[in-house]
Amino acid sequence: PEQNQNLSSFSILPSEVLMNTKLETSDLRWTNHPADDQQWEELSGLDEDSNSVRTFQICTPSSPASYWLRTRWIPRRAATTLYVEIRFTMMECAAMNQRHCKETFNLYYYQADADEATPTHPAWMENPYTKAAAVAADHLLRRGGAERRSNLKLLRLEGLQGAGLYLAFQSQGACMALLAVRVFFRKCPPLRRAFAAFPETVPHSLVEQARGVCVENAVTPPGELAQPPSMLCGEDGQWVGPPTSSCACRPGYEAGDGDLRCRACPSGHFKVEPGSGGCTSCPGNSNTRIPGSAYCPCLHGYDRADSDPPHAACTRPPSAPRHPVSQLNDSSLILEWVEPLDRGGRGDLSYRLLCSACGEAGLVGSCSPCDDSVLFRPSQAGLTRPRVTVWGLRPQTRYMFTIQSVNGVSAVSQSEPASVSINVTSSRDAPPPVSGLRRAAASESSLSLSWTAPVLQNQPPVLEYQLRFRPLADHQAPWEYRSSPSCSLVLTGLRRATRYQVQVRAQTQAGYGSFSGAGSFSTLPDGTGPAHSQLVLTAVLVTVATLLLVATATAGFICYRRKRRRRRPSRADKAGHYQMGQAMKVYIDPFTYEDPNEAVREFAKEIDASFVKIEEVIGAGEFGEVCRGRLRLPGRKENFVAIKTLKGGYTEQQRRDFLSEASIMGQFQHPNIIHLEGVITTSCPVMILTEFMENGALDSFLRVNDGQFTPIQLVGMLRGIAAGMKHLADMSFVHRDLAARNILVNANLVCKVSDFGLSRFLTENSSDPTYTSSL
Repeated sequence: PEQNQNLSSFSILPSEVLMNTKLETSDLRWTNHPADDQQWEELSGLDEDSNSVRTFQICTPSSPASYWLRTRWIPRRAATTLYVEIRFTMMECAAMNQRHCKETFNLYYYQADADEATPTHPAWMENPYTKAAAVAADHLLRRGGAERRSNLKLLRLEGLQGAGLYLAFQSQGACMALLAVRVFFRKCPPLRRAFAAFPETVPHSLVEQARGVCVENAVTPPGELAQPPSMLCGEDGQWVGPPTSSCACRPGYEAGDGDLRCRACPSGHFKVEPGSGGCTSCPGNSNTRIPGSAYCPCLHGYDRADSDPPHAACTRPPSAPRHPVSQLNDSSLILEWVEPLDRGGRGDLSYRLLCSACGEAGLVGSCSPCDDSVLFRPSQAGLTRPRVTVWGLRPQTRYMFTIQSVNGVSAVSQSEPASVSINVTSSRDAPPPVSGLRRAAASESSLSLSWTAPVLQNQPPVLEYQLRFRPLADHQAPWEYRSSPSCSLVLTGLRRATRYQVQVRAQTQAGYGSFSGAGSFSTLPDGTGPAHSQLVLTAVLVTVATLLLVATATAGFICYRRKRRRRRPSRADKAGHYQMGQAMKVYIDPFTYEDPNEAVREFAKEIDASFVKIEEVIGAGEFGEVCRGRLRLPGRKENFVAIKTLKGGYTEQQRRDFLSEASIMGQFQHPNIIHLEGVITTSCPVMILTEFMENGALDSFLRVNDGQFTPIQLVGMLRGIAAGMKHLADMSFVHRDLAARNILVNANLVCKVSDFGLSRFLTENSSDPTYTSSL
């Protein structure tokens, strides 16, 4: 239950009222108990607006008996959390001088699926009724006083399950008037957030999420789980946290009014990806006249390459290369040219060459693509510099070379690449073909080959031989080339047990001759060549080296461990070191006193009741109510205190058990242990006063503020708890009930150990450190 909620903030939230006595003008027909002694009296009166209302009054300050008043059955509909707003007045007990007078009353409720209550059912006691709160007055009426201020309390009933419930008011000595009771539940208002829309929602539970939909022109991006947006509708009728939403403005739309709606991109603008980003202007040489466009089409004559992003400007192919120049040297040729005037607006300009052989010089014939005997350096395509070397030309042959300039959009353009051509005629005779290609030796990864030098008649000598090879079974594999100045060559790096196709040709000053006929040679399988014995020897050497390394490392580790043992101090040395220090104060068990009141007088300070003012009931303990109040000692500043009270009708043993906690707390003086202010034992009720911890118990405080603390703050809180427990241990004291619910947190996030009801003393000579407890 929650009291003193901010009523002004609740007034702006949508709600549904289930009961409101201010709107009733006739008998409310509520049930009194005991039925034969109807102390709750129903009367007609006027509210603050002079409207006629029905009220209940009771005044039994001289009697501690319980008088009950129960409402009619209230259907709760779909809500699991209800709010009860109570307006009442309360007489001050000090002026009545009655021993049993109280300034509080209790609120109970009973859940039922139908209107089944009778004057005797359910039984008039806390079980089967559930206690919602002990309600204390903020403003008290005095006899003869002119001021008549009423009290307004807002209580919350959570986790309701039945179809409805009854409310019951219990008075045990109060003199009060129940002016108005209103029961309602909150509804979360319609909401738009994160491009999702949520309807008005009735809160159900902390785990049930309200479902929403993406707003107009918003979608779930590709790759996201296709789940509708969801958000938690809090029990207080307020939306909690950000929504779980993957909604985003679809392509062609951008965020409008924050994250509430999506609006279309205007003409001349576009947006490619879904998301909260904005629209951008169309890039160069593109435009769109349709609002809500996801891309901008290119203007006529311009294109984008497949690799260009949608926000890239549209470009066009380059113009043709200019001024080609050739330099012929027997069978080799150097071609150079000037780059085009227009690169098409791109930086990825490159060149490629087309080669055609057009027959012998002086003869007219058709041209055909050059065979693979014509080679290009550095390459035939993808050239970035306007220069290439060509060799392998046949003598006395006319060639035509076409130089094309291309860029990234040439492949998607409708027009052919711009080009320029040049004709070249080679001269002099090339060397004759090589013959006699044979295998001299072989291994698993190499072939040793040799051949017969060609017979040259009135021709320049051979400069070098060029050999090419590829796997025989793979005709699509590219040729690999090797060169040799002599008539032999060893090919290495080959695959095991593979047959290769091999050709060789000679080169003179006139250029390269034609390749010889293809020869077929195979490498050896595993273990059949000289490399096998070399591999075995290598494996043996590696194994021996590994064993030597392991043995060396093991010996070194053993020596290191022996040295560490010789340096390690003995356990007796540690004990002697730890025993040095000052003696600590030892805890004294208050139950060892013949008169327990003597322990209270020795360890707890007696405080006059006139120095204490109780302001609000904040809970209930084992022995009575727990309140918040103010303590004003002479010469000291007024401060808040927590007050534990001993309820009436107690036995002497209950009084001793209640005050024993004060006798225990009074022995500890530590910043991380709850501080005892004093006790009140000379007046009724008996009270224990401690410092007031604003943030309450640690467990509920962490749940409410989950994820709001830094690791440094959390570690500081843990260190405080550890320091408090160490102090108890140093005093030979066992707490017995350390838990987060028994750790209190103040406004500065300082954690302090509290609740010593289950604690016990542990002597140094105790041979059995175990203990038992009963709850």
